[in-house]
Amino acid sequence: MPAASEPERISVSRATGIQIVWKDGHTSQYELQYLRDRCPCATCRGAHETGPTPPAPNPLALFKPKLRILDVEPVGAYALRIRWNDGHSSGIYSYAYLRQICSCAECTR
Repeated sequence: MPAASEPERISVSRATGIQIVWKDGHTSQYELQYLRDRCPCATCRGAHETGPTPPAPNPLALFKPKLRILDVEPVGAYALRIRWNDGHSSGIYSYAYLRQICSCAECTR
């Protein structure tokens, strides 16, 4: 794995997001909604590139809890699985994918 997609340190804040310091010295900060909106699972991205599956209607539409991370677990030595408070947990965020979606000024040039 190239140093650019190999984490040196991962810090998780359940209320604000994830920070990764990469082995090449770069630091990436991922806010909760940014990560949730970019979930790479088949349900969110659409199996066979058909587009995302629309969520089921919420009978309590007036109440939407603030997005939070419930748990983050490593998947082998290549990814993270995030369990969200909205019940979603099937997204596996590879380190290469996380580095690819870094939204800092340096990476978005």
